[in-house]
Amino acid sequence: MLRTFLAVTTMALAALTGATAAGATSAAEVIPYATPTPIPSPTPTCPPALPITATVTGTTSTSLTISYWVFFAPPCGYNPPMTVNLFASREDAQQRRSPVAEAVTGPERNGTVTIDRLTPDTEYWYRFTDADGRRDPYVIASARTAALTSCRATATIDARWGTGFVATVTVRNTGTEPLDRWRVSWRWSGDERVQSVWGGVAETTGADVAVRNASYNGTLALDGATTFGLLVATSAVPDGLTVGCAR
Repeated sequence: MLRTFLAVTTMALAALTGATAAGATSAAEVIPYATPTPIPSPTPTCPPALPITATVTGTTSTSLTISYWVFFAPPCGYNPPMTVNLFASREDAQQRRSPVAEAVTGPERNGTVTIDRLTPDTEYWYRFTDADGRRDPYVIASARTAALTSCRATATIDARWGTGFVATVTVRNTGTEPLDRWRVSWRWSGDERVQSVWGGVAETTGADVAVRNASYNGTLALDGATTFGLLVATSAVPDGLTVGCAR
Protein backbone atom coordinates (compact mmCIF):
# COMPACT_ATOMS: atom_id res chain seq x y z
CA MET A 1 0.00 0.00 0.00
CA LEU A 2 2.77 2.41 0.92
CA ARG A 3 4.65 1.45 -2.21
CA THR A 4 1.65 2.27 -4.35
CA PHE A 5 1.17 5.66 -2.64
CA LEU A 6 4.81 6.63 -3.25
CA ALA A 7 4.60 5.66 -6.92
CA VAL A 8 1.47 7.75 -7.45
CA THR A 9 3.01 10.73 -5.63
CA THR A 10 6.20 10.51 -7.71
CA MET A 11 4.21 10.46 -10.93
CA ALA A 12 2.15 13.47 -9.84
CA LEU A 13 5.22 15.49 -8.93
CA ALA A 14 6.85 14.63 -12.29
CA ALA A 15 3.73 15.74 -14.15
CA LEU A 16 3.55 18.98 -12.17
CA THR A 17 7.26 19.77 -12.84
CA GLY A 18 6.81 19.13 -16.56
CA ALA A 19 3.76 21.37 -16.74
CA THR A 20 5.59 24.18 -14.97
CA ALA A 21 8.55 23.93 -17.34
CA ALA A 22 6.27 23.91 -20.35
CA GLY A 23 4.39 26.94 -19.03
CA ALA A 24 7.64 28.84 -18.48
CA THR A 25 8.73 28.10 -22.05
CA SER A 26 5.45 29.31 -23.45
CA ALA A 27 5.59 32.50 -21.37
CA ALA A 28 9.13 33.19 -22.61
CA GLU A 29 8.02 32.71 -26.21
CA VAL A 30 5.20 35.29 -26.10
CA ILE A 31 7.05 38.08 -24.23
CA PRO A 32 8.42 40.41 -26.96
CA TYR A 33 11.98 41.73 -26.82
CA ALA A 34 12.04 45.39 -25.80
CA THR A 35 13.86 47.50 -28.50
CA PRO A 36 15.82 50.38 -26.94
CA THR A 37 14.60 53.84 -27.93
CA PRO A 38 17.22 55.58 -30.15
CA ILE A 39 18.69 58.79 -28.78
CA PRO A 40 18.40 61.58 -31.38
CA SER A 41 21.55 63.41 -32.42
CA PRO A 42 21.67 66.97 -31.11
CA THR A 43 20.77 69.66 -33.67
CA PRO A 44 23.72 72.03 -34.14
CA THR A 45 23.09 75.60 -33.10
CA CYS A 46 24.61 77.97 -35.63
CA PRO A 47 25.82 81.35 -34.43
CA PRO A 48 23.86 84.43 -35.56
CA ALA A 49 26.45 85.60 -38.11
CA LEU A 50 27.03 85.39 -41.83
CA PRO A 51 28.98 82.20 -42.59
CA ILE A 52 30.79 83.97 -45.45
CA THR A 53 31.53 87.54 -46.49
CA ALA A 54 33.29 89.07 -49.49
CA THR A 55 34.38 92.36 -50.96
CA VAL A 56 35.91 93.57 -54.22
CA THR A 57 39.57 94.44 -53.63
CA GLY A 58 40.80 95.01 -57.18
CA THR A 59 39.51 96.00 -60.62
CA THR A 60 40.94 96.36 -64.10
CA SER A 61 39.18 97.00 -67.38
CA THR A 62 38.78 93.23 -67.91
CA SER A 63 38.89 91.66 -64.42
CA LEU A 64 37.53 91.77 -60.88
CA THR A 65 39.39 90.52 -57.80
CA ILE A 66 37.21 89.46 -54.84
CA SER A 67 38.48 88.72 -51.33
CA TYR A 68 36.36 86.30 -49.27
CA TRP A 69 36.24 85.01 -45.69
CA VAL A 70 34.56 81.71 -44.74
CA PHE A 71 33.80 81.90 -41.01
CA PHE A 72 32.35 78.42 -40.32
CA ALA A 73 32.55 74.88 -41.65
CA PRO A 74 29.41 72.84 -42.46
CA PRO A 75 26.67 72.59 -41.31
CA CYS A 76 26.83 76.25 -40.30
CA GLY A 77 29.18 77.36 -43.06
CA TYR A 78 30.87 76.23 -46.26
CA ASN A 79 33.71 74.13 -47.62
CA PRO A 80 36.20 75.69 -50.03
CA PRO A 81 37.01 75.81 -52.85
CA MET A 82 34.28 78.36 -53.53
CA THR A 83 32.82 79.03 -56.98
CA VAL A 84 32.10 82.69 -57.74
CA ASN A 85 29.47 83.31 -60.43
CA LEU A 86 29.02 86.68 -62.11
CA PHE A 87 25.66 87.86 -63.43
CA ALA A 88 24.67 90.72 -65.70
CA SER A 89 21.96 92.11 -63.39
CA ARG A 90 20.75 91.94 -59.79
CA GLU A 91 17.62 90.09 -60.90
CA ASP A 92 19.71 87.39 -62.62
CA ALA A 93 21.91 87.13 -59.52
CA GLN A 94 18.91 86.78 -57.19
CA GLN A 95 17.58 83.90 -59.29
CA ARG A 96 21.07 82.59 -60.15
CA ARG A 97 20.02 82.81 -63.79
CA SER A 98 22.32 82.90 -66.81
CA PRO A 99 25.76 83.48 -65.24
CA VAL A 100 28.13 85.27 -67.60
CA ALA A 101 31.44 84.28 -65.96
CA GLU A 102 32.83 82.25 -63.06
CA ALA A 103 36.03 81.39 -61.25
CA VAL A 104 37.01 78.87 -58.56
CA THR A 105 39.00 79.80 -55.45
CA GLY A 106 41.82 77.89 -53.89
CA PRO A 107 41.38 75.64 -50.82
CA GLU A 108 41.93 78.49 -48.34
CA ARG A 109 39.07 79.53 -46.09
CA ASN A 110 40.26 83.13 -46.45
CA GLY A 111 41.61 84.14 -49.82
CA THR A 112 41.10 85.95 -53.12
CA VAL A 113 39.85 84.99 -56.55
CA THR A 114 40.17 86.88 -59.84
CA ILE A 115 37.59 86.64 -62.62
CA ASP A 116 38.95 87.85 -65.95
CA ARG A 117 37.94 88.18 -69.62
CA LEU A 118 35.26 90.70 -68.65
CA THR A 119 33.88 93.70 -70.53
CA PRO A 120 35.34 97.13 -69.67
CA ASP A 121 33.22 99.65 -67.77
CA THR A 122 30.51 97.05 -67.01
CA GLU A 123 28.63 96.28 -63.78
CA TYR A 124 28.52 92.65 -62.59
CA TRP A 125 26.77 90.96 -59.62
CA TYR A 126 28.43 88.05 -57.81
CA ARG A 127 27.26 85.01 -55.78
CA PHE A 128 29.06 82.10 -54.02
CA THR A 129 28.65 78.30 -54.12
CA ASP A 130 30.84 75.91 -52.11
CA ALA A 131 32.61 72.67 -53.09
CA ASP A 132 29.61 70.56 -52.05
CA GLY A 133 27.15 72.59 -54.11
CA ARG A 134 25.71 74.60 -51.20
CA ARG A 135 24.61 78.04 -52.39
CA ASP A 136 25.29 80.96 -50.09
CA PRO A 137 21.96 82.86 -49.73
CA TYR A 138 23.37 86.07 -48.28
CA VAL A 139 26.26 87.51 -50.28
CA ILE A 140 24.99 89.33 -53.36
CA ALA A 141 26.86 92.47 -54.40
CA SER A 142 27.99 94.37 -57.46
CA ALA A 143 31.25 95.67 -58.87
CA ARG A 144 32.20 97.51 -62.05
CA THR A 145 35.20 96.92 -64.27
CA ALA A 146 37.35 99.94 -65.06
CA ALA A 147 36.92 101.92 -68.24
CA LEU A 148 39.50 101.56 -70.97
CA THR A 149 42.22 104.17 -70.83
CA SER A 150 42.21 105.41 -74.39
CA CYS A 151 43.64 108.90 -74.01
CA ARG A 152 45.63 111.13 -71.68
CA ALA A 153 45.22 114.88 -71.09
CA THR A 154 47.64 117.38 -69.56
CA ALA A 155 47.05 121.07 -68.84
CA THR A 156 49.52 123.97 -68.82
CA ILE A 157 48.76 127.48 -67.55
CA ASP A 158 50.23 129.78 -70.21
CA ALA A 159 49.45 133.16 -68.64
CA ARG A 160 47.99 134.39 -65.38
CA TRP A 161 46.87 137.65 -63.79
CA GLY A 162 44.96 138.66 -60.69
CA THR A 163 41.48 137.76 -61.99
CA GLY A 164 42.09 134.92 -64.43
CA PHE A 165 44.37 132.78 -66.57
CA VAL A 166 44.76 131.12 -69.96
CA ALA A 167 45.51 127.40 -70.21
CA THR A 168 46.28 124.94 -72.99
CA VAL A 169 45.16 121.30 -72.68
CA THR A 170 46.88 118.60 -74.76
CA VAL A 171 44.95 115.42 -75.57
CA ARG A 172 46.93 112.35 -76.71
CA ASN A 173 45.75 108.94 -77.93
CA THR A 174 47.40 106.39 -75.62
CA GLY A 175 45.18 103.45 -76.59
CA THR A 176 45.67 100.58 -78.98
CA GLU A 177 43.37 101.82 -81.74
CA PRO A 178 42.51 105.17 -83.37
CA LEU A 179 40.15 107.49 -81.51
CA ASP A 180 37.06 108.94 -83.14
CA ARG A 181 36.19 111.24 -80.19
CA TRP A 182 37.48 112.35 -76.77
CA ARG A 183 36.25 114.07 -73.61
CA VAL A 184 38.38 115.85 -71.00
CA SER A 185 36.89 116.52 -67.55
CA TRP A 186 37.90 118.08 -64.23
CA ARG A 187 36.50 119.77 -61.10
CA TRP A 188 37.26 123.34 -60.02
CA SER A 189 38.60 123.79 -56.49
CA GLY A 190 37.47 127.41 -56.12
CA ASP A 191 35.31 129.98 -57.92
CA GLU A 192 36.82 129.41 -61.39
CA ARG A 193 34.51 130.04 -64.39
CA VAL A 194 35.19 129.20 -68.03
CA GLN A 195 34.87 132.39 -70.11
CA SER A 196 35.64 130.85 -73.48
CA VAL A 197 37.02 127.67 -75.10
CA TRP A 198 38.70 127.15 -78.47
CA GLY A 199 39.41 123.77 -80.03
CA GLY A 200 36.62 122.08 -78.05
CA VAL A 201 33.03 122.29 -76.79
CA ALA A 202 32.57 123.02 -73.07
CA GLU A 203 29.92 121.47 -70.80
CA THR A 204 29.72 122.93 -67.29
CA THR A 205 27.62 121.83 -64.30
CA GLY A 206 28.57 123.74 -61.15
CA ALA A 207 32.18 122.94 -60.31
CA ASP A 208 32.31 120.06 -62.80
CA VAL A 209 33.63 120.89 -66.26
CA ALA A 210 33.97 118.75 -69.40
CA VAL A 211 35.29 119.68 -72.83
CA ARG A 212 34.47 117.50 -75.82
CA ASN A 213 36.30 117.52 -79.10
CA ALA A 214 35.35 119.99 -81.80
CA SER A 215 34.05 118.70 -85.10
CA TYR A 216 37.52 118.83 -86.70
CA ASN A 217 39.85 117.39 -84.02
CA GLY A 218 38.03 114.36 -82.56
CA THR A 219 39.90 111.77 -84.66
CA LEU A 220 43.33 110.87 -83.31
CA ALA A 221 45.65 108.24 -84.74
CA LEU A 222 47.75 106.04 -82.45
CA ASP A 223 49.91 108.37 -80.33
CA GLY A 224 48.30 111.32 -82.11
CA ALA A 225 47.60 114.54 -80.20
CA THR A 226 45.56 117.71 -80.37
CA THR A 227 44.98 120.74 -78.12
CA PHE A 228 42.28 123.09 -76.93
CA GLY A 229 42.51 126.35 -74.99
CA LEU A 230 40.69 127.94 -72.04
CA LEU A 231 40.12 131.44 -70.82
CA VAL A 232 39.16 131.27 -67.14
CA ALA A 233 38.04 133.95 -64.65
CA THR A 234 38.83 133.45 -60.95
CA SER A 235 39.66 135.30 -57.76
CA ALA A 236 42.67 133.04 -57.12
CA VAL A 237 44.69 131.48 -59.94
CA PRO A 238 45.53 127.82 -59.13
CA ASP A 239 49.06 126.48 -59.32
CA GLY A 240 47.99 123.90 -61.87
CA LEU A 241 45.06 122.01 -63.36
CA THR A 242 44.58 118.23 -63.12
CA VAL A 243 42.39 116.80 -65.89
CA GLY A 244 41.21 113.35 -66.98
CA CYS A 245 40.49 111.99 -70.43
CA ALA A 246 38.14 109.33 -71.75
CA ARG A 247 36.70 108.29 -75.07
